[in-house]
Amino acid sequence: MSAKPARILSIAGSDSSGGAGIQADIKTITMLGGYAMTAVTAITAQNTLGVHSAEILSADMVAAQIDACINDMGVDAVKIGMLGAPQIANIVADRLEQLAVPIIFDPVMVATSGSVLADSDTIAAFERLLSIAALTTPNLAELDALGGDSAMAQRRVAYLAKGGDSGKDTLTDRLIRPGRDELRWSAERIETRHTHGTGCTLSSAIATFMASGLALGQAIERAREFVRLALYDAPGFGAQSGPLGHQAVRMDLIGEPRLNQITLAATNYQEAVLFYRAIGLTQIVDSPANGYARFESEGGVTVSISTGHGGTGAASIYLECLDVDAYTAMLREHGIACPAPADQSWGWRESWITDPGGNRVCFYQAGEIRRYPPWRI
Repeated sequence: MSAKPARILSIAGSDSSGGAGIQADIKTITMLGGYAMTAVTAITAQNTLGVHSAEILSADMVAAQIDACINDMGVDAVKIGMLGAPQIANIVADRLEQLAVPIIFDPVMVATSGSVLADSDTIAAFERLLSIAALTTPNLAELDALGGDSAMAQRRVAYLAKGGDSGKDTLTDRLIRPGRDELRWSAERIETRHTHGTGCTLSSAIATFMASGLALGQAIERAREFVRLALYDAPGFGAQSGPLGHQAVRMDLIGEPRLNQITLAATNYQEAVLFYRAIGLTQIVDSPANGYARFESEGGVTVSISTGHGGTGAASIYLECLDVDAYTAMLREHGIACPAPADQSWGWRESWITDPGGNRVCFYQAGEIRRYPPWRI
């Protein structure tokens, strides 16, 4: 039997259009294999144009929802988003202070559309939550409202300073932890207007990965990949800041190793391409000069054909790893002659072995470049 899913409690506001807040959290947690529970703090009427109306629930009602989840279902991690009132911030802190699980605090103050979601009294009440959170995830404007890096250093708390609003072509997120070296993740900006709910998605993904056993740095890395893939797969809804495509990412980042691709030998390139298109697969790489094509099915699993593949066995199987170096090291410890992974010019990190029948097996790590390489059609 498979392991039970990690239980994630999201304490946040409801987004009627489904792109952010509680709705984005539920989608993220579910797609990453977790079990989503909620404590709704506010009901909003919003869409990609902005927040049109909002009603804040009572602090007692928020507390009752938290109690109902924790006391019966149990919880493995908590994500905190929009709170809406200082009374809610304080009662949430009351309920969570004694929990020995990761708490990810997204200090929501301003929506992507520009709507203000926290007044000055609510921001002042954030202090207790900052102190109990395993990680706080402010964007640049929120970090400034919290006093900047100097004020966060005085608080001696861990935080991820998100760089998505910097306006630069290369975006950098910085993880700062007291007494430890700063970690940075950088990537090229994905040009899209569909960014509604990126902060909610990132924080709930981090919570889900940590509840599933990943360390903080690795959870952030995988959560960033999830967000970027969802940006690529945005469905295109709405007139302005549209929602992400959570539904298309399909647990891509869960499991180790995860069967992802098979490469088959082909004798006639054009015939093979036409065949795999005809049976319903989507061609995503077309390189006739190299005799290589790749096709994708729903969920991102791929099959490739290669005219130069006949001498390497009947097939090559690709197994995706969260940490290919650690996984191949474990295989060597168990007596499998698996060479150390090597970086490839196309952005993957790979280690190859051969099975008893002469087929090749590849353990690899690629991140978003696996789904969205620069040469994708």
